[in-house]
Order: sequence, then structure tokens, then C-alpha cells
Amino acid sequence: MSNFVPDKRHLREALLFLFHLKKNATTAHQLLVEAYGNDAASIRTCQEWFQHFKSGDFDLNDKEHGKPSKKFEDEELQALLDEDAAQTQIRFRRLGRGFVCAALHWL
Repeated sequence: MSNFVPDKRHLREALLFLFHLKKNATTAHQLLVEAYGNDAASIRTCQEWFQHFKSGDFDLNDKEHGKPSKKFEDEELQALLDEDAAQTQIRFRRLGRGFVCAALHWL
């Protein structure tokens, strides 16, 4: 028996290979378990990757997670934020029909 432990990339490539062989996610999971035992991807992971492949997304790289970067559509609001990045108070500014929090910084 081999000491090989598959990494995420290897498992994803194996899933893509099985997808192209017209296997479904459940069968792919069973084959990975047969080959790698406890090191195989979970059934849920197999299902998620097969959904990517079915939608035409064959990129095997990790997607970025976390909070998306803040994008400000209002130039006035962006100018307030750029004005003083070290503000320690909440500044409210009337923009359009309501009030918008311009900045909140914790020190």
C-alpha cells in the first residue's frame, strides 16, 4: 500500500477526470474512497465540484472568500473616507433620501 496522500488539487483533478468519464458525484465519491480511503473528498465536496463542472466552470483553483472589498459608488462618500482615515467617530452624512455612515474606525 502506498503512503501517498492526495492534496486538494489532486482530488479536484480526479473529480474532473471522472466528470469527463460521465460519472456522477456519488460514483466519483465511491471511487475516491476506494482509492484513498479517509483521504478522499467528502460526498458534499464531490457534489459541489460536479455542480461547478456542469455549469461550465472547470477552474480547479480555490475561490476567494471573506468579505468583498468595499466599493463606493458615491464620490462624495469616498472623498469623506479618504479625507481622514484615522477618524474615531461615526460621521453621518445626508446622501440622497437617507443618512449614510461615512466612516467608523476603531483604534
